[in-house]
Amino acid sequence: MLQTYDQIPDELLTCSVSDLAAILGGPALFYLEGQRKPPLFVTVLQHGNEPTGFEAVQAILKKYGGGLLPRAMWLFIGNVAAAKTGERVLPGQLDYNRAWPGTDMPKCAETSLMEDVVSRVTAEPLFASIDLHNNTGCNPHYGCVNVLDTAYLQLASLFSRTVVYFTRPLGVQSAAMAQHVPSVTLECGQAGQYAALTHAIEYLDACLHLHHIPDHPVAPHDIHLLKTMATVKVKAGLSFDFSASGSDICFRTDLDHFNFGLLKSGEAVAQLREGLEMPVFAVDESGADITSDLFVVSSGLLKARNTMIPSMATTNVDVVRQDCLFYVMEEIAMDA
Repeated sequence: MLQTYDQIPDELLTCSVSDLAAILGGPALFYLEGQRKPPLFVTVLQHGNEPTGFEAVQAILKKYGGGLLPRAMWLFIGNVAAAKTGERVLPGQLDYNRAWPGTDMPKCAETSLMEDVVSRVTAEPLFASIDLHNNTGCNPHYGCVNVLDTAYLQLASLFSRTVVYFTRPLGVQSAAMAQHVPSVTLECGQAGQYAALTHAIEYLDACLHLHHIPDHPVAPHDIHLLKTMATVKVKAGLSFDFSASGSDICFRTDLDHFNFGLLKSGEAVAQLREGLEMPVFAVDESGADITSDLFVVSSGLLKARNTMIPSMATTNVDVVRQDCLFYVMEEIAMDA
């Protein structure tokens, strides 16, 4: 059940994310007054192991000392139950960032929760929507959009020159909010990194001070725009790891170092158990199976059939099971 507040409990300014479940009692939505309207909508902790967004908001609240923010703000603090134990999502839960309006998941507690949040925050005009995340793999900081319009691209490029456009997975916060207001997902690097927290704080503070989102196109040299063209997952029922421990699949330990670089044709991705055929599957943004376009099994190795640009590759086994092995990108040319 959604908890609602119109002021910040004192404990929220000093607590860790693991304390939030006890303090808030569940997912919570705050409305905080500001010197300017309409409000900014900020979402944090959709995944319990991604604390940087909450820590950045915490720093912003401390900075303004309980006074008026530069701009009013809606704040949604998500999966506090998973944050208590530092897990992305708890067993039996639907991933919060697959549960927003537009999802293809059956109606459940999480989808009802997100419908409630969207209904409340969109009852009056909004300025913009920002959803903050961490990665588990080695990635640059980057922004994501679901609409290729100027305001969305400006909002994303304010965070990073690297911007990703995607339409899947369904049910993500930024796609739901894109129906109402310019929205972005921010990927702030790995949890616990000073640079990740500092960058998130600076971005939020800048957005709170923005008079308006620039309405002129982003200059081509100011943006490196990519599109998600496929999602790669491990087939169900197979064991895998990132070390030589005798699993069905042993992925290379440096797989995440290819993120936003080139995984070249013929490059080995994993060593396979003897006799194992294709252990992964890849689907494009329309849901079509394009595994054979991307991968080949040869001499007991899973190899890249064609050169590709991976993103969000991780060496965290649990995250691979809960989400995916990596996404495959393609560049989008920006007109000069």
